[in-house]
Amino acid sequence: MNICVFLSAADLDDRYTRPAREFATLIGKGGHTLVWGGSDVGLMKVVADGVQEAGGRLLGVSVEFLSAKARHGAHDMVIAKDLAERKRLLLEKADAVVIMVGGTGTLDEATEILELKKHGHTDKPVVLLNTAGFYDGLKEQFRRMEAEGFLPRPLSDLVFFAQEPVGAMAYLEESRGIE
Repeated sequence: MNICVFLSAADLDDRYTRPAREFATLIGKGGHTLVWGGSDVGLMKVVADGVQEAGGRLLGVSVEFLSAKARHGAHDMVIAKDLAERKRLLLEKADAVVIMVGGTGTLDEATEILELKKHGHTDKPVVLLNTAGFYDGLKEQFRRMEAEGFLPRPLSDLVFFAQEPVGAMAYLEESRGIE
């Protein structure tokens, strides 16, 4: 399975890097491919290292203005002209999406895939990995949107909230019929 992971390129502390590395190991040991923003810095590097060390493949999609930070040695690396093309390519190449901790770029990517799902333009499984309660506020906002009629589909049809990496991977593999 090609698993797109949206996440930060920032250097973060262990409460974020440890679960990210755990999920990366599950990707690699499962024989899956990481599809990610291609950066070799911060949390993106942690995940790419973990996938590669566990025997998985790396498919990066960087962008021209960040190409100096692109990972050398990835199995495949595409350089997009801008962020919109990058996002489109990441989603095209993915069979499933996991949203890890991140900033505004990660939030932009997350809302894009959820909007596509909301309108029936994709049926790819989407997991929000709520490490250390990072997305508790967003989860509450989504629940309010659902309760007050802003979502035409149940929230559970759009995204699965996982607290731990193993739960995220179990959901993805079950969704894709992998045992």
